[in-house]
Amino acid sequence: MIPVPLLVCVMAAWCAVYLADTLLRSSPTYRFSYESWLASRGLMLSPFHVRWQTTMFNRLFAYCARINPRALYLWFNGGLVFGIVAMLGSVVLLIQTLQQTLAQMTTNNPRMGAQQALQVVVPGVNIPTSQLAYFFIALLLSGVIHELGHAVAALREQVRVNGFGMFVFVVYPGAFVDLFTTHLNLISPTQQLRIFCAGVWHNFVLCVAALAFLFLLPLFLFPVYSTGSGALVTEIVQGSPADGPRGLSVGDIVTGLEDCPVRGVEDWSSCLFHLSHTPQTGYCVPVASLQPSWAHGRAFKRLDGTMDCCSNNSLTDLCFSYIKPQSRNDREREYACMPVRKMVTGTRACRTDSDCTVHSSAASVCVTPSLENQTRFIRVTHPPNTHMLFVGYPPHLQYAVSLTNFVPRFGFLHLDLPIFLETFFKYVVSLSGALAVVNSVPCFALDGQWMLNALLEATLAHVVTDRQKRELVGFFLLLGGSALLAANVALGLWMVTAR
Repeated sequence: MIPVPLLVCVMAAWCAVYLADTLLRSSPTYRFSYESWLASRGLMLSPFHVRWQTTMFNRLFAYCARINPRALYLWFNGGLVFGIVAMLGSVVLLIQTLQQTLAQMTTNNPRMGAQQALQVVVPGVNIPTSQLAYFFIALLLSGVIHELGHAVAALREQVRVNGFGMFVFVVYPGAFVDLFTTHLNLISPTQQLRIFCAGVWHNFVLCVAALAFLFLLPLFLFPVYSTGSGALVTEIVQGSPADGPRGLSVGDIVTGLEDCPVRGVEDWSSCLFHLSHTPQTGYCVPVASLQPSWAHGRAFKRLDGTMDCCSNNSLTDLCFSYIKPQSRNDREREYACMPVRKMVTGTRACRTDSDCTVHSSAASVCVTPSLENQTRFIRVTHPPNTHMLFVGYPPHLQYAVSLTNFVPRFGFLHLDLPIFLETFFKYVVSLSGALAVVNSVPCFALDGQWMLNALLEATLAHVVTDRQKRELVGFFLLLGGSALLAANVALGLWMVTAR
């Protein structure tokens, strides 16, 4: 569901703006000066919509349109080809997304939603409120680059740009360029295609540039941040299994989970996944240490069939199982309740008794924590501190700790700077790519409408000579594309909010 406080704040803000605008327009004293002030600044107000337009960037657009005409010609021709391919690809992608959404609605499988390439985004619902700034800035940047492509392509084709502007619709920011329609109608359909495809082409280029930046970020930050030496802890959820005096702390560097080395966040995730889907790791303990003085408890069976031999109130002991040293029959196992930190400190991980005899001259056995089926005992290595000992479901540890690959080389550097950059450019990749896909769809009121019309004029003019018939073909194609996009948005919005 949509968060009520966020919805109330948005509605209250728009009501205040609309009420003030209505009062000023109806006032005999302030009406003329207020409307003059709005007009002089290029502002327009309507319910849930604020728009600003200016001509101050026209010279910049004209300068960009004159840079290396031959290179620009090839650049926007590449955009034309990309726009046509993207128009077809966006339809295929929307059909696949619609099929996945319908399948998810019937199967109630949450993993299918995570596999979708396109998802409806509702701030505060499927985007954390703490990341709304990243979302809105990345969306505005993607919109500005999109419109910059239209403006430069139009001026290159001798179409006048009346102005550039930005707007806010409800909470979503955006940008636009105002082109002189008469000039636009006088040029050829191919020239129109270069202009209409320039927006999605620039969004695609921005998406690729952001991906390249993410890939090269370790290289860019190498002088001040190192990578590959472990995963740096940046945040810990209070009250989680990783919190506490013997848990992890912000600034710790995790280098291993049991015998699985951790060189970065990817290793952290893969190690936790591996540990949660493999049998519990054991530990090599000398046979001489397994004495009755360790107070072997009488083992009892849990509800899931596993064995326990410790008191439920014990916070320092754990039940271990091992094969009797005098017998090598796997069915004859002993259970002992032993102090867990003393048992595992400085010991080698193992799977069988043979793993212990290879690395030790003294007689040793492999003891394994006896835990419930999905529960695991994990030693988290974060030198120079002693191991953090975790007992629980491994994914819970992943949700409790936020990490980064970047370790600052100097103490005054902010731990979160690489995270800010990574998060922002990930939003740029997703939002700029989404704008390229959505605007390519042959749909009314989007770039795809004008791209389709220009494409039909460029390809069908000699085949279907009647202009009205070409327009009728275009109308039905636009109707189908609009219905496809509307169905994806409606069902996607229902999946995000209603469920």
